[in-house]
Amino acid sequence: MDPSDRIFVALDTPDLDKALALAEGLRGLVGGVKLGKEFFTAQGPAGVKAVSALGLPVFLDLKFHDVPATVAKAVKSMLPLKPFMLDVHASGGETMMRAAVDAVGNAPGDSKDRPLVLAVTVLTSLGDDDLAAIGINGTVEKQVLRLAQMAKDSGLDGVVCSALEAEALRAAMGPDFKLVTPGIRPDWAAADDQKRIVTPSEAIKNGADYLVIGRPITETQDPADAARRIADEIDR
Repeated sequence: MDPSDRIFVALDTPDLDKALALAEGLRGLVGGVKLGKEFFTAQGPAGVKAVSALGLPVFLDLKFHDVPATVAKAVKSMLPLKPFMLDVHASGGETMMRAAVDAVGNAPGDSKDRPLVLAVTVLTSLGDDDLAAIGINGTVEKQVLRLAQMAKDSGLDGVVCSALEAEALRAAMGPDFKLVTPGIRPDWAAADDQKRIVTPSEAIKNGADYLVIGRPITETQDPADAARRIADEIDR
C-alpha cells in the first residue's frame, strides 16, 4: 500500500465549504477522509454525498451504540452513501455488533460497495484513570484487547484503537484484522486533547493499517504539505 493511502484526514468541521475545500486540496495526497459526528450533525447525508462526489473514500465515523435493531437500521441507512468504513462501539456488545455486520451483509451492488465494519475500542482521549472512574477495572490495553476479541468473534473487519495498542492487537488478532488508529501526532504537532498518541511512523511499525489524522493536517497553513510530510515519515 502506498504510504499516502494509509492516511484518512479527519474533517472535523460543521462547515461544508471548508470540508470540501480541504478534501479537494488533499486529493491524490491521502487515502481518504473521515467524517464524524460534528460534520454529520450539521450536514447530514447530503453533506457526505457532496464530499464523496470528490472521489475520496469516506470513513463514516458515527460510532453507533444502541440496541441491536436500532444499530442495524442505522447501518442500513448509511449504505446508500457507500462509505469505505463505518464504525460502532464495541461496548454495545456482541449481539449489537453482529447486527451491524448482518446489516451490511447484503449491501447493494457488488462487493466493493460493502463497507468495512469497525468497532471502537477505547477512545484515545481516555487513560487508565478514566476507565477506573467509570468502573472498568484493569488497564486500557487489557480492555482494548478484550473488546477487540469480541469484535473479531462477532464478525467485524477490525477495530478503531490507539496505535499504542496496535502491536499487541496485531499479534493477537492476526494479519487480516484491520487496525484504524486515531490519536496520530507527528513530532512537530501538538497533542491537543489526546492522551494516547503515537507518531505516524511508530503507528505503522506497530501494525496499524490506516491512520486518522486531523488537526496536524487541517489546521496548518499548508494542509497539502503537511500530508506530504506525514506520508514521507510513514515511508521512512
